[in-house]
Amino acid sequence: MTKKIQRLLQISLFAIMGSLLLINCESDADNLGAQFFQPGAAQDGVVLNDLTAYNISHNDTVRTDGFQIGASKVLDSVVLGAFNVPQFGVQKSSYFTQLRLPTYPLTFGTNATVDSVIVTIKPQFSADSIKTTTNTSFNYPDGNVLSTKVVNTYPISLKYGRTKIGGKTNLTINVNEVNDFMGSNQTKLFSNMNFAEGALIGSKVFNGDITSVNIKKNSDNSVLVDRTASLRIPLDAAFFQSKIVAKSGSSELGDVSTFIRYFKGLKISVAENDGYLFKFNPNEITLQIYYKNDLVAGGTTTRPQSTVSLDLGANNVHYQKVDYNRSGTAVASALATSNPLFGDKKLFPQGMGGPGIGLKIPDLTITSLRNLYLNQKAGILSAKIRLYTDASWTNNFKKPKRFLIQQKDVGTFLKEFSTYSSNPNFSVFTVNNLYSNPAYYDIDLTKTVKDIIETGAPNKDLILNVGDYLRDLSSGQYVGLAPILYPQFLPYGQNFNDRAYTPNAVVLVGSDPASDKRAQLRIIYTSKQ
Repeated sequence: MTKKIQRLLQISLFAIMGSLLLINCESDADNLGAQFFQPGAAQDGVVLNDLTAYNISHNDTVRTDGFQIGASKVLDSVVLGAFNVPQFGVQKSSYFTQLRLPTYPLTFGTNATVDSVIVTIKPQFSADSIKTTTNTSFNYPDGNVLSTKVVNTYPISLKYGRTKIGGKTNLTINVNEVNDFMGSNQTKLFSNMNFAEGALIGSKVFNGDITSVNIKKNSDNSVLVDRTASLRIPLDAAFFQSKIVAKSGSSELGDVSTFIRYFKGLKISVAENDGYLFKFNPNEITLQIYYKNDLVAGGTTTRPQSTVSLDLGANNVHYQKVDYNRSGTAVASALATSNPLFGDKKLFPQGMGGPGIGLKIPDLTITSLRNLYLNQKAGILSAKIRLYTDASWTNNFKKPKRFLIQQKDVGTFLKEFSTYSSNPNFSVFTVNNLYSNPAYYDIDLTKTVKDIIETGAPNKDLILNVGDYLRDLSSGQYVGLAPILYPQFLPYGQNFNDRAYTPNAVVLVGSDPASDKRAQLRIIYTSKQ
């Protein structure tokens, strides 16, 4: 505002107004704030400040077990697959889970033999891309019943990577026994840990589509099969015959503690080193054993088919292992030469335990802004960091939509998340031209910068990682900002995020003095002189 602005307006109000004014009214990179210099504009000046931007190695590790807080699933998804992109190399993710019997002790009857075993995964899918095939003369094998079979096919969604290699990407999904005891579902596990892999007990080539099946009798339209859309992987019937069914009534199947040490778990992985990564809910995996046993009634022995469903739900250890091969890549070179003092020309943020970004506002910049505040009575309307995508990132792989942000060595949220939470139009992160290059991200740090300039708050480095914060399922609040629901977790609010299963990556321009897209802090202020 001009010098005629009423002195009753507080600088805190300016910050809120600045946030509102900047929504959907960004100017070009070299003209930020030019619109405020028009006649009657409510603004006096713009300052562009270079930042020290550098890469941070997290040693390719992040917590990836399935721990849960109240109604909020801290890890409600896991990632499976492999992806190889030149700048970042190979990123490959496997899934480990325990399994439990439905009851203890478990028995299977007389002369029980396994017909088949199926493990079922339910990735999210695109319901509007349905393909339907109908067979009105299907012969249902159990009893040779003339039926109608309807199969609906859907492509899975939430994929990241090369979904079309040679027309359509196939992934070979393997299921192995686990040979190491994995502990309890309270055990902390990190993505670079490992459990010994045992025998291969199942495999399937997956083309990216899942199917639902409905079978009805033609005679009376009664339902014989109604199977929701899923990926079904057949497992080795002989393995489960000897491992479980032949142990009917034994001590190994007598109680849960003994069983999870006897049958330690499953590892699900892909054979390939390139393709794509996809997500699914670990609590929706099922494993069913179809078997027959002798049933004597009225002197007649029959062998009806029965089903036992093992428990792969939240009581079990769920764990995601992530492997990287960055040999000869740009990110390997950047991490080896990262320079927190002077910055790096290119930044390589990557989810699932990959690198993050450090951002430092130079002390000289803070001094200059503080002098502006003290000597010219300047009030900060807006303080934003802008980060541009680098020209080398020319592929069509999805860019991150959000980042996690915190001050270095501080576990709580930035004040922006609470100060402006009542404003429905405010977002700490905004992105422009997400699906083109260059795109850019704006990070609103108005409250944080004002506190540094006006109250002498510490000028700590900012740490950015790919991901978003988790919300409570019932209230919609960020878990780390819900003091009534989770007061004990407020000091650790930053921990509740989806970084562990967000695979996206991007190359950004860092502290490159030769680039007009270099990382900068953009200040819009009003002078009260």
